[in-house]
Amino acid sequence: MRSFVVASSSPRRHQLLRSRGYDFVIAPAHIDEAARPGETSRVMVMRLALAKALHGARSVQDGSIVLGADTTVDLDGLVIGKPHTVADATRLLRVLSGRTHTVHSGVALVAGDGSRATLDAATSRVAFRHLADAEIADYVASGEPLDKAGAYAIQEQGGAFVANLEGSITNVMGLPMELVEALLGEWGIRPAAYA
Repeated sequence: MRSFVVASSSPRRHQLLRSRGYDFVIAPAHIDEAARPGETSRVMVMRLALAKALHGARSVQDGSIVLGADTTVDLDGLVIGKPHTVADATRLLRVLSGRTHTVHSGVALVAGDGSRATLDAATSRVAFRHLADAEIADYVASGEPLDKAGAYAIQEQGGAFVANLEGSITNVMGLPMELVEALLGEWGIRPAAYA
């Protein structure tokens, strides 16, 4: 049986895959995640997902299959990345308050020997209710928004900010499992219970 490798250090992605019964090896890919001039957020996440998968493939056995993924939040064409400070998280949440944003996740599968690659993306739309400054301050003080795309975690306390969701919730969490499971199935990778 071929080894399934996840080129990500994200605990959320690992948790989502494990919750669906997948066994995998972790081989984080550390790449430059900066957007390129003129690049749309959807194109960016697909490029980064492929770059992560290719980076991960360089350190695995030829028979392995490597998954790379990247997620970003887009508000009216502006990429909303991960906040690294309390002030940045507060600013981002104020910008998202009362507005609808888009979450794009790119997903790539690459054969360890480089003979095959598959690339796709998922998109969800998330509407935030209007947020009071006090609740933003309380949420930021919890530490949850730091290092999360868009400064919130929909599966945790940040879910209380969501007024409406169109599309995959796991996409908003960082890994669109409906898409991932379909692609893995095409590659012959099944959850452990069905292998």
